[in-house]
Amino acid sequence: MSDAEAAARPAAKLSLLTLTAMVVGSMVGAGVFSLPRRFAQETGVAGALIAWAVAGAGMLMLAFVFQSLAVRRPDLDAGVYAYAKAGFGEYLGFFSAFGYWASACVGNVTYWVFLTSTAGALVPALGDGDTVPAVLVSSAGLWGFFLLIRRGVKEAAAINRIVTVAKIVPIVFFVILALCYFEPSVFADNFGGADYTGSLFSQVRGTMLATVFVFLGVEGASVYSRHAKRREDVGRATVLGLLGVFAVFASVTIVSYGLLPMAEIAELRQPSMAEVLESAVGTWGKVFVSVGLVVSVLGAYLAWTLMAAEVLFVAAKDKDMPRFLARSTAADVPENALLMTTCLSQVVLVVTLFSADAFNFALDLTSALSLIPFLLAAAFAVSVARPPDRPDTAGRSTRRELVIASLATVYTVFLLYAAGPKYLLVSFILYAPATLLFVRSRREQGRRLFSPGEAVTCAVTVAGAAAGVAALAVGWIEL
Repeated sequence: MSDAEAAARPAAKLSLLTLTAMVVGSMVGAGVFSLPRRFAQETGVAGALIAWAVAGAGMLMLAFVFQSLAVRRPDLDAGVYAYAKAGFGEYLGFFSAFGYWASACVGNVTYWVFLTSTAGALVPALGDGDTVPAVLVSSAGLWGFFLLIRRGVKEAAAINRIVTVAKIVPIVFFVILALCYFEPSVFADNFGGADYTGSLFSQVRGTMLATVFVFLGVEGASVYSRHAKRREDVGRATVLGLLGVFAVFASVTIVSYGLLPMAEIAELRQPSMAEVLESAVGTWGKVFVSVGLVVSVLGAYLAWTLMAAEVLFVAAKDKDMPRFLARSTAADVPENALLMTTCLSQVVLVVTLFSADAFNFALDLTSALSLIPFLLAAAFAVSVARPPDRPDTAGRSTRRELVIASLATVYTVFLLYAAGPKYLLVSFILYAPATLLFVRSRREQGRRLFSPGEAVTCAVTVAGAAAGVAALAVGWIEL
């Protein structure tokens, strides 16, 4: 199908309920099942409460940012990427699109690793999800989903809405059961994080990338804004989805401290949620949570693959990616973007064979790759929310939005600090070669490859990539 025919065809329209389901479906994946162990490795109850307060408030500010921008700039589709381009130019917009897309691809790999690791408890050949049989099983699932999504965006979104409901039920059931078996004395012993010598601040900092990972997808409705029936539903779905998921994530983490000493939780096999429940109710609890994990991971993978392909497609339509990525099928599926998404996930999946801790490294890298796109979107919201010269009602409204956007910006800067230089350097290793796609797009248009400012950004990126490769070579960074 030609680009002109694709542009003329009306896109499938999604309701508020479906958009909200996409936000929830994007966030509720493998991450929630790993929370007990990830938090217990870093902090006790007090630190966990502070971490969730910081993460919840920060992500709520980001949700309000996406809500505000969806209304103020309805001309911008594929939110995160489009906002970065509008605010900071084509090259940084390209980086935002690529970073968000790469984050989704790496995140998709964590889902398959987690899934096969869960099955590894029954099938030893699958190990921790990083063996050859595990990669083969994951690869089959990867390409099976490619064929499913290729049938049509509307059909895949409908499946996601059903799956979202199915996977929330066992997680809520876990919280209820955990409360029934809750031991106040165990909870009290875990409160201060006495097993950790670091300061409370360092304990909280250690949990930040984990909270980013589980909240990734809060921008899901914004990314898919071109398919919304009503533009205002994009912001509503974002806030509704975030609030609901935040309550579930925080509850899963905190109630786990009332079942086992945190030193034991920190040593549990992933998915640690299943192991925690098994300690309370027996083997059937582990099986129940594991089944819920399978449904959750497959649903989250579907939502993330949809969003990743959409970002590449819209960037190509805006001529910031090569034109071959702008082609779509009669079912409104960006086929080449979907194929490229699946291929990168396949490559990263193979890389896990050489990783010492495939799940945790991929999880943290996913979070780190998303931070720059989030930071650029929040900073763009600051510029959009600057009060107009006249002191009218709109001016008062934009002052409130300015405060929210500023807080969201501060939060994302703090996340970059919490991540540290390690993952930023690894991100540069991915960003630098990606510039070849930007160059190809410029050549297709017969334009100058880089402006002076873009050339400086490119040089910094290449230098960062070189530093990252050197760090890998000397062993400072390990996969």
